[in-house]
Amino acid sequence: MRTIGNLIWFLFGGICMGLAWCFFGLLAFISIVGIPWGRACLVMAGFSFFPFGKEAIGRDELTLKEDIGTSEFGVVGNVIWFVFAGFWLALGHVISAICCFITIIGIPFAIQHLKLAGISIAPIGKTVVSKELAAAARQHRADIELQSMRANR
Repeated sequence: MRTIGNLIWFLFGGICMGLAWCFFGLLAFISIVGIPWGRACLVMAGFSFFPFGKEAIGRDELTLKEDIGTSEFGVVGNVIWFVFAGFWLALGHVISAICCFITIIGIPFAIQHLKLAGISIAPIGKTVVSKELAAAARQHRADIELQSMRANR
């Protein structure tokens, strides 16, 4: 089912938004200073091309370690990103979602566009993994927090 969803998605709109992510990534790479944003763009472009069965998750949530993208520098990077590119990508995804919501069959695609719109606001510090891996990472983190709470009682 994921393969069929991804194929339909790609043919009927995913390619446009994926290319938009690639465009902003290329602009970021050209500027040299924007290389971290360019890398994030390429990761999210792949997600935008084929989103079904995948999920964007914070790298700190996945690895249980903070890195530069998940620290305060990542927040600053996301603010800069939003001003220069994030707003436009989010707007494109929201407009695409509205177009998909018009038909009943397009509702799952509209939901994906809205998820991508949220990610396009702040992609620094995130990575794309399978839904199963994201769920396992969240469960592992919850288990660790539960053990910590029990130890502190």
